[in-house]
Amino acid sequence: MKIIAAIDIIDGKCVRLTKGDYRTRKTYHENPLEVAKAFAGSGIRYVHLVDLDGARARHVVNHKVLEQIASQTTLEVDFGGGLKSDADVRIAFESGARQITAGSIAVTDPPQVLRWLQQYGSERIILGADSHNRQVATHGWQRQSDLDVVDFINNYAQQGIGYVISTDIAKDGMLAGPAVALYREILAETRVKLIASGGITTIGDLRQLKEAGCDGAIIGKAIYEGKITLKALASLC
Repeated sequence: MKIIAAIDIIDGKCVRLTKGDYRTRKTYHENPLEVAKAFAGSGIRYVHLVDLDGARARHVVNHKVLEQIASQTTLEVDFGGGLKSDADVRIAFESGARQITAGSIAVTDPPQVLRWLQQYGSERIILGADSHNRQVATHGWQRQSDLDVVDFINNYAQQGIGYVISTDIAKDGMLAGPAVALYREILAETRVKLIASGGITTIGDLRQLKEAGCDGAIIGKAIYEGKITLKALASLC
């Protein structure tokens, strides 16, 4: 199972939110590149980089941060936040993203995402399927659709999506464990490579997710709050 460290960006700084609420913003580091270098130096190979400014602005904002991390570390970066147009996706890939995550756009404009899938291939496009009470949420988690998350993922899987990041918003930033039951259900219903996100707090949580069959796990607040050390994560990489 891939161990994926999270870096969320607002105003060029490394931050974390709770349940996607921008009012809960907490800044952990002024320089995301230094954070990324620390991750890479500890043996971590993957990072999930989210442009929270971009998510609000509905276009990519912090592509320079992406470019710095991609060019100055060995990390493989998947990038999300504000990807709404062909130009946004082109900027992300030209700035060094290995993969991009299509979140809100996958709800509001599925044909666009399927065009990206055809153009770039299933190895480079990740479906972002974040939900609250099983309903898919969009626009930086500020809006909720009436789509069931499992049905949503299954529909895209049938059209060629291979990778999915799924966050149970109620778990995000709460340090109370991941939504293992939901992930088991998704994996039972689809054949996607599922990346779990939200609530991961202990090495035991990671073992549970691996046993459930997850392809990867994104760890954010637990690292920044010292609940899981980089040394402990390095032993799993």
